[in-house]
Amino acid sequence: MKIFYFTATGNSLYVAKKIGGELYSIPQMIKEGKYEFEDDAIGFVFPCHGFGMAKIVSNFIKKSKFKADYFFSIMTYGGNAFSGLRHMELVAKESGIKFNYTNEILMVDNFLSAFKMEDEIINKNPEVIDEKLSEIIADITNRRNSLVKKGIVSNTLSKYGRGFADKISNNFAAKRFIVTDNCTSCKVCEKVCPANNIKVNNKPEFSHKCEVCLACIHHCPKNAIHLKSEKSKARFINQNVQLKEIIASNNQAN
Repeated sequence: MKIFYFTATGNSLYVAKKIGGELYSIPQMIKEGKYEFEDDAIGFVFPCHGFGMAKIVSNFIKKSKFKADYFFSIMTYGGNAFSGLRHMELVAKESGIKFNYTNEILMVDNFLSAFKMEDEIINKNPEVIDEKLSEIIADITNRRNSLVKKGIVSNTLSKYGRGFADKISNNFAAKRFIVTDNCTSCKVCEKVCPANNIKVNNKPEFSHKCEVCLACIHHCPKNAIHLKSEKSKARFINQNVQLKEIIASNNQAN
């Protein structure tokens, strides 16, 4: 079994690790130019971005060829998932993928414009998360066939929400991030960026291909990067994932 994942602060990586199998980071596959894969089962684990998938996930799937007897997709989300999984189904269909199983799992949301991290961390019970994850793992192990369906209203909101997110994402960091004098030029932000959007000289400089994953903000050891509209200065990293794993997953520097 192969699992392809995209992660910023560790939730999707944690889920992928718990499911098991061979794990493949989507940013690393792009960096290595690998786009053809085959196995008995192939899965995707990704966070909800703008009611759908981040562009890096969507573009990777569109460019790739997959062959398997069983396909599954798991989406992590923190607020409302709407029809993010339907976005995955529609994009995957272009690559010849017909999913056997889809599911979603509520976890801590790292989007600082919409959520206060202190509240998110308190309100998202790790035991409840692991119970849901155990159900998903059992379903996949037993090769269950089941697709999440939300209805026309949810589908419409996701379609337009994702379209809006695509329009603003490229310049998001360049326009909305602030770097304080706490910055020590450690380059952690550069290393965890999955889009190769950050270069650090004295301070981080943001280009115009941001994925709005906020990995750079949450992993900064000095809390030196801020979102102009953030609801709190608290940060989140999944407690079951280490920084070196995020760097290994996302570092696209040559």
